[in-house]
Amino acid sequence: MLYWTLVFLVIALVAGILGFGGVASAASGIAKVLFVIFLVLFVISLVAGRGWA
Repeated sequence: MLYWTLVFLVIALVAGILGFGGVASAASGIAKVLFVIFLVLFVISLVAGRGWA
């Protein structure tokens, strides 16, 4: 999940540098959503891991 977030972040940066504003905006939005999903899943796995200890 974090890998795909970084991929879309790089795509957004490259598109922004080249002047493709729409593509950069879409890619950064996808990267933000994926990062939030990653954080939620990470916190859930931490909580679940502590429950079994």
